[in-house]
Amino acid sequence: MPITFALSGFLAVALALIHLFCGKLRFVDIPRSRWLSGAGGVSVAYVFIHLLPELGEYQSILKQSEPGITSYLENHVYLIALIGLGIFYWLERLAILSRQQQQKAGKGKVTSIEIFWLNIVSFAIYNSLIGYLLLHREETDIANLISFASAMALHFIVNDHGLRQNHRSIYDHVGKWILAFSIIFGWVIGTGLEISESAIAILFSFLAGGIILNVLKEELPEERESRFWAFASGAFIYAVLSNTQTIIEFYR
Repeated sequence: MPITFALSGFLAVALALIHLFCGKLRFVDIPRSRWLSGAGGVSVAYVFIHLLPELGEYQSILKQSEPGITSYLENHVYLIALIGLGIFYWLERLAILSRQQQQKAGKGKVTSIEIFWLNIVSFAIYNSLIGYLLLHREETDIANLISFASAMALHFIVNDHGLRQNHRSIYDHVGKWILAFSIIFGWVIGTGLEISESAIAILFSFLAGGIILNVLKEELPEERESRFWAFASGAFIYAVLSNTQTIIEFYR
């Protein structure tokens, strides 16, 4: 059994546990802590250091694909990412509007059950893609796998906090279990199903847009009480650690 396969399975379980237990950690309690902003900084750094360059690589893959829908999309990797960003922005707006309507109706500052399920199903698909991509990405060496999983772990902490804010107790009782299972489900699907590189390129591009939106929506709004220096420190530390080998070679 290749070590990367075993490691990817271990990381899938670890990411699932993030959803199950990060809500119990005191450093993610309201009001928003420096840890959450730091995690957001790491996620943004991952987007610019790894994710956007990978989109460029997937653009090349689509250009080499056979005629069909993927060839039609050969110059639209970033458009697919924009669609992913737009869909998750729409989901966030629905959640905010639902919370406002519920509060006006005297039902508490929580989304309706319909919006809850729409969000959870959408994020379950999102998490399943991440679980699948633990096995099937353009870069599959151990260092890149650990880098991807580490960034996603901190990203899940930020996502988990936002979802708990929107859905409250039903998220803890139902939602987080579905999202945790979906990561494992995506990885299991990946062990038995390997789709074409072109299809992976499209899925990864869509996921990239979702990651960008889900990171920034937790950092930019005023009510989030974000900490700029924690955010910047997280981004800087991740950038340095991700480029350690390049820095060493530069000074040789």
